[in-house]
Amino acid sequence: MLHLNQQQPSPDGGGGEGDEEAYKILVMDGPCISLLSPVLRVGDLRKHGVTLHLNIDKARQQVADAPAVYLVRPTPANADRIAADAAAGLYASFHVNFSTSVPRPVLDRLAAATAASRSAHRVARVADQYLDFVCLEDGLFSLAQPRAYVALNDPAAADSDITSLVEAVALGLFCVVATLGAVPIIRCARGGPAEMVAAALDARLRDHLLAKPNLFTEAASSAASSFQRPVLCLFDRNFELSVGIQHDWSYRPLVHDVLSFKLNKLKLPTEKYDLDDSDPFWVANSWSPFPKVAEEIEAQLAKYKQDVDEVNQRTGGGRDGVEFDGTDLIGNTKHLMNAVNSLPELTERKKMIDKHTNIATALLGHIKERSLDGYYECENDMLVNGTVDRNMLLSLLRGKGTKEDKLRLAVTYLLSFEAPPASELEQVEAALRESEVDMSAFQYVKRIKSLNTQFAAASSTASRSNIVDWAEKLYGQSISAVTAGVKNLLSDGRQLALTRTVEALMEGKPNPEVDNYLLFDPRAPRSGTGGQFRGPFREAIVFMIGGGNYIEYRSLVELGQRSQPSKHVIYGATEILNGVEFIQQLAELGQKAGLGGGSSNLPPQLQ
Repeated sequence: MLHLNQQQPSPDGGGGEGDEEAYKILVMDGPCISLLSPVLRVGDLRKHGVTLHLNIDKARQQVADAPAVYLVRPTPANADRIAADAAAGLYASFHVNFSTSVPRPVLDRLAAATAASRSAHRVARVADQYLDFVCLEDGLFSLAQPRAYVALNDPAAADSDITSLVEAVALGLFCVVATLGAVPIIRCARGGPAEMVAAALDARLRDHLLAKPNLFTEAASSAASSFQRPVLCLFDRNFELSVGIQHDWSYRPLVHDVLSFKLNKLKLPTEKYDLDDSDPFWVANSWSPFPKVAEEIEAQLAKYKQDVDEVNQRTGGGRDGVEFDGTDLIGNTKHLMNAVNSLPELTERKKMIDKHTNIATALLGHIKERSLDGYYECENDMLVNGTVDRNMLLSLLRGKGTKEDKLRLAVTYLLSFEAPPASELEQVEAALRESEVDMSAFQYVKRIKSLNTQFAAASSTASRSNIVDWAEKLYGQSISAVTAGVKNLLSDGRQLALTRTVEALMEGKPNPEVDNYLLFDPRAPRSGTGGQFRGPFREAIVFMIGGGNYIEYRSLVELGQRSQPSKHVIYGATEILNGVEFIQQLAELGQKAGLGGGSSNLPPQLQ
């Protein structure tokens, strides 16, 4: 796209070598800027000849001799802006790339406007790029669709709103599988948003596959292993509610939860940092428990100081009061050259150590101020062991921590026990009120749990995936006990229900937990299910409707690594949420349902 779509034959029939180095301008709208920012930096754009990158919604000056590459959503407003730019002759030529499939009315609108202003000749190309998702790293993506959980669970939501959201999610997933170049086999639980999205995506893929050639024929012919299709596992956030709320002790989830970490960028009061695959320390330690990360930073700093001292000694800088006398000119020159060569690497290491020291210091401030280790320890006891230290629970609810921290702990408690003692529950609610915490989210989860209990009692064949049963399902039986002390509270041995379900779906063997899951195969005939392939699968795409998090992502990464042979699992969600953002959506639903009472401490939305 940045090379003016040169994978297609150029209009003049040339090889395009000259255009390869042509300077160009990149024009994007807000969502497409978010889409591109985790993948390409300004330096990368420069390498591809992009001299300016501009926002389509802001005033721009004319650069009449340069071609412009547009990457925007296919909206009427964007079509009007492109047509106005073409009419004004802002750029020499217009290479228009829509982030996803452009609806016919939008295309007609652009064509009519450019024809009316006699500027259609400036539009060199219009392309659908199917890029309407944010790729945060190789195995993680987001559709950047905020507040999907609220929209899907709002009792007052109109059917048309839910349908349009389901279609938007299906279109986003279509972009993902089109980019991967593979038609997946879709699995999901019966009922709810997951089945709606699965049906919409299946219909969209079937319609697309009728055309020849299509987005998947070229990929299939070039991929030697195209016979091995991935499985797309769709889940609704209610499948495992607690994971979206709980506190975590690993470096990456902690940074995401406590600091302002969005689109792989972290903002501290004085600094801004990129945290992605280009940072070796982040790659190596982002899933480690926080105390281990702090130790690793100290070890790296000690190693750095040792290497600097070694360089100083070799070049004479370490000899007290002894100046270079020139007696060993050749030897000293070699050492100086080696020192000069090692300087860039040492400088980069120092920058990396300083960066993570600053991040760890900021985290430590929050941990001490909010007693986050206590929250994590208490929640972990409830989730993994099914036990609770009542005194610790109540002291946390009355003590340090933000109102959101206390609410998250209380909701985790509510979800951890099928029938908590009434007296204990009253004490928890009283402690929340003492701390002036808005009760909307707590009461909302309480109501969901009550409804699910009634449903389970009424139906003898009720699925075991009801959230009231999650305490037994949430973690596997491989963990016998968790060592006390925060340093030893590692995730090894515990497995989320999501991960166990994905593992069962990938194995494709008969399993009571997933036997009733629906199967959609867009390549199979609509009638008959005899030839449907149920596994095993080497690749999976796991998608959470209503918001995902780094805790689930880590669990799925671990699943891929421990499998023999190793499996490739990609995780995606409508948006990546931390615990505070998700509890705010639960609070908003509670307020919409008239629960909680009192003025809210939580803003209705973050976005």
